[in-house]
Amino acid sequence: MKTIFTFLFLAFSIAAFAQQTISGKVTDEKGHPIAGANIFIEGTYDGDSSDEQGNFSFQTTAAGKQNLVVTFLTYETLNQEIAVEDFKGRTVKLKESVNTLDAVVITAGTFESGDKARVSVLKPMDIVTTAGASGDIIGALLTLPGTQTVGEDGRLFVRGGEADEAQTYVDGLRVSQPYGATTNNLPTRGRFSPFLFSGIAFSTGGYSAEYGEALSSVLLLNTIDEPDNEKTDISLMSVGLGIGNTQKWEKSSLSVNTSYVNLAPYQVAIPQAVDWNRAYQSISGEMVYRYQFNSGLLKTYIAFDAADFDLNQENINQPEKIRVDVRNNNLYLNSSYKGYFGSNYQLTTGISYGYSHNKIGIGLDDVKNAEHATHMKIKIGKNLSERVRVTAGADYFTTKFDEDFKENAGDAFSSGYDNNIAAAYAETDIFFSKNFAAKAGFRFSHSDLLQESNLSPRLSLAYKVSKNGQFSLAYGDFVQSPRQEYLKYSSQFESEKTAHYILNFQYNKTGKTFRAEAYFKQYRDLVKYDTEISQFDSQFNNNGKGFAKGIDLFWRDNNSFKNLEYWISYSYIDTERDYKNYPKQVTPSFVADHSLSIVTKYWISDLRSQVGFTNSFNSGRPYNNPNESVFMNGKTKAYNNLSFSWAYLVSQQKILYFSVSNVLGTDNVFGYQYADNPNMNGEFQRQAIRQPADRFFFVGFFWTISENKKENQLKNL
Repeated sequence: MKTIFTFLFLAFSIAAFAQQTISGKVTDEKGHPIAGANIFIEGTYDGDSSDEQGNFSFQTTAAGKQNLVVTFLTYETLNQEIAVEDFKGRTVKLKESVNTLDAVVITAGTFESGDKARVSVLKPMDIVTTAGASGDIIGALLTLPGTQTVGEDGRLFVRGGEADEAQTYVDGLRVSQPYGATTNNLPTRGRFSPFLFSGIAFSTGGYSAEYGEALSSVLLLNTIDEPDNEKTDISLMSVGLGIGNTQKWEKSSLSVNTSYVNLAPYQVAIPQAVDWNRAYQSISGEMVYRYQFNSGLLKTYIAFDAADFDLNQENINQPEKIRVDVRNNNLYLNSSYKGYFGSNYQLTTGISYGYSHNKIGIGLDDVKNAEHATHMKIKIGKNLSERVRVTAGADYFTTKFDEDFKENAGDAFSSGYDNNIAAAYAETDIFFSKNFAAKAGFRFSHSDLLQESNLSPRLSLAYKVSKNGQFSLAYGDFVQSPRQEYLKYSSQFESEKTAHYILNFQYNKTGKTFRAEAYFKQYRDLVKYDTEISQFDSQFNNNGKGFAKGIDLFWRDNNSFKNLEYWISYSYIDTERDYKNYPKQVTPSFVADHSLSIVTKYWISDLRSQVGFTNSFNSGRPYNNPNESVFMNGKTKAYNNLSFSWAYLVSQQKILYFSVSNVLGTDNVFGYQYADNPNMNGEFQRQAIRQPADRFFFVGFFWTISENKKENQLKNL
C-alpha cells in the first residue's frame, strides 16, 4: 500500500512539474488591447480568453514546438508556431479581417445593384420602378451620372463614348446584339427584361482586365441563381401582353417568360409624329435553367426576339417620304458554370452565341445582313490568403458578318468580314489592410483580322479614410476593334484605343450614398474617312484622336423621410473628337455638357400606392450648320423630360400600373438634318429631329399566382 501511494505521489509531482505557463497580451496592429480574444494550443483543450487589458495566461502540459491559435471576431485568425517553454509575457498582434462588411471596396467607375453588392448604389427594383424608364434597363441607367440621353437613339452612351463602345455581358458572357430593331432617328430599347436578373454592375470606366473590346463602359447582368418560389406572372398591357412561370425542383429550377408587343392599337389612340405603314410589333421570350451540383452551379440562358415595322420617313433631300421596312430576328444563348475544384480553386467558364438577321427595305432598295458571334471563356481564381487573390483567364471571340445590298436598278453589292480575337488576362487583388486595397493586372489580345496584338495594363486602388468614406483610383488602357460599318468595307485598320484615369470618393451610410468622381479619357487611333458617310469607296485611316474629361456627382437618400426615397445625378463633361469625316477636333453631336436627373419614389400607405417622378435635364447639344463657316457651331435648345408613374396594389398579388413620360409635353429637339445643296437664296434648308410623340402613356395590369399568395410584380414594374 505504501508502494502504491509513493508511485501516485511521484506521478502527480512529475505531471505538475511538466506543466508550463503561457502568457501574454493581445492587441491590434496599433497596439490597442483586444478583450475577449480566444487563445489556445492547437490540438489541446489548454487555453484562455483575454481580459479588458488584452492579457491572458494559462497552463499547458504540451511541450516543445506547438501552434498557438488566437481568434477574435472581425480579425484574422493567427496560427503561430511557438516554443512553449519560452512563451511568457509576449505580445500577439492581430490584423483586422478584410472580409468584414465595413472593409474597403474599390468603387472607381462602378455602380452596383443586387443582394451580393458590397456597396449597392441601385436596387434591382430601381430598374423597373423608375418613372420614365418604362421597364428598360438602359432607361433606368440613364438616370445615373456619366451617361448621355440621346433621345433619337435610345442606346447607352457613356462619358463621351459612342454607343458601340459600351459592351453588355450576361453571366460574364458577351452579348453582341443587346438592342432591339430600329432605324434612323427612332429610339430603340434593350432586348432584356429585368424579370430574370438579380444583380447589375455598370462600369463607366477603369474596369477589370477580365473585360475587353470596350472603349468606354461595360454593363454586367447576372441572372438569378435560385428563385424564391414557384409562381406564374400574367401581364396585360396597353402595348401587349406577357406571361412568365417559375418551377423549382430539388437541385434545379426553370424560369420562362414571353411577351407579345403590338403598338398598332396604342397608335390609334395616341397621335404619333411618325408615319407608320405597319406599327412596331414583336414576340420575344427568355428562359433560365439552373442546376446545382455539389461543387458548383450551371446556368443556361436563352433569349429570342422577332420584330418588324414599316414606316415612311421624311428626308429633306427627297420630295417624297422614304419607305423603311425592317424585319429582325435575334437569338442569344449562353451556358455558364461557376464552382470549385481541387485545393479551393474557383472555376468560371462558359460559351455564348448570338445571331441577328435583318431584312431591310429602303425605298425600292433591299438590304439583308446576318451576324454570328460567339464568346468562349474560362477563368480560374484562388485565394492565396485572406488578403491576396489571384485570377487568370482567357477569352476567344468570333464574329462573322455578311451583308447584301441590291439596288432597284439591279446592281448588287456584297460586304462582310470575319474577326477572331484571342485574349488572356491575369489580375491580383491585394488587401494590405481593411482600409487599403489594390487590384492590378493586364490583358493581352490578338485580332487575326487586323493582324495586331495589344497589351493593356489595369490598376485600381482604394483607401478608406473614415468609417463611411473612402477614395478610389483607377487607371487602364482599353482597345476595341473598329465598328461593323467600317470593317465590312476594309480590314486595313488598327484597334481604336483609350486610356482611363479616374478619381472617386464615396460616402456610404445606412440609407444614404454620396459619390463624386473626376475622370480623364484619352482617345487615339480613331477611325476617319473622307466621304459623307462610310461606304465601299471611302478612304479610311486611324489618324483620329480625342479626349473626355469631367465630373460626376450622385446622391441617394432613402432614410431621411418616411416612405420617400430619391436620388440626384449631375454630370459635367468637356470632350472633343477628331474622327469620322470631321475636319477638326470638336465636341460630337451626341454630347450635352451638363446633365441632371432627379428621381423620387413615394409610398402612400393609405392608398396602397407607390408614385414616382423623374425629371431629366440636359443642356443643348452641338450640331453642324452648313450656313455657318465654323464647323459644329450650332447648339440645340435644352432637353427636359418630366415623367410620372403610379403603381396601385389592388390586392397582395394584383397591381394596376400607370405611367406617362414627358408629362409637360416639352418639344425636345435632338438635332437637325440639312439639305445637301443650298436653295436659290444660297441657304441650306433644314428639318428638326424630334421625339416620335410628345408623350408616351402606359397602362398595365399585373397578376401573380403563387402558393404562398404573397408574391407580386411590384419589383418588376
